[in-house]
Amino acid sequence: MNGGLPLLVTRPEPGNSATTARAAALGLDAYAMPLFAARAIAWTAPSPADFDALLLTSAQAVRLAGPQLAGLAVLPVYAVGTATADAARAAGLTVAQTGAAGAQSLLDAMTSEKIARILWLCGRERSGFDSRGAALEPLACYAVDAVDPPPGWEERVAAPAVLLAHSARAAQRISDLVGSRRAHLMLVAISPAVAAKAGDGWAERAAAAQPDDASMLALAGALCHKGQK
Repeated sequence: MNGGLPLLVTRPEPGNSATTARAAALGLDAYAMPLFAARAIAWTAPSPADFDALLLTSAQAVRLAGPQLAGLAVLPVYAVGTATADAARAAGLTVAQTGAAGAQSLLDAMTSEKIARILWLCGRERSGFDSRGAALEPLACYAVDAVDPPPGWEERVAAPAVLLAHSARAAQRISDLVGSRRAHLMLVAISPAVAAKAGDGWAERAAAAQPDDASMLALAGALCHKGQK
């Protein structure tokens, strides 16, 4: 099977294994290279009566929230990406809308619908968003910690390859790790904002049309084969 350039998947588990498997099924030469590990942290669920909706920007929030998540099941869920929406439904939550263009776009849609009190179940490290006047309350239920690059990382990034950045932190970490030696590397980000965090100097830097694995892998596949020519 000819998968073109190697594809390096940097997201934490369990998403890493899922993305790597999807890439391999598409015939890509994919390698699991997680640069982060996710873990649950202590949190206390507020009264759902204080909110109009639950915002989820990562499936990790659903996977790591624990039993307290059930207490928020009465709130309609606004999820960024199909993977997050699927995880929410599997946990017994009701998804009112799935955002296809990132968290800010989804927040804009929520406020245009006059949703005023929003609970954002999120990670300890998170990006900032313009709440457009709504009361947006972030509540961390998990943390994503940087880990040492796995064995084989240095060898892989020393040669032409395509790297996936599923978050702004991932883009920044990849950029820091490869430094200025990146003119032979291509990077695929989950959104334009994430791509910007990776900086310049790549052989190619591109953002997926939709914030999900399918869109990222379609773009990565094209770059893997393009880079091989």
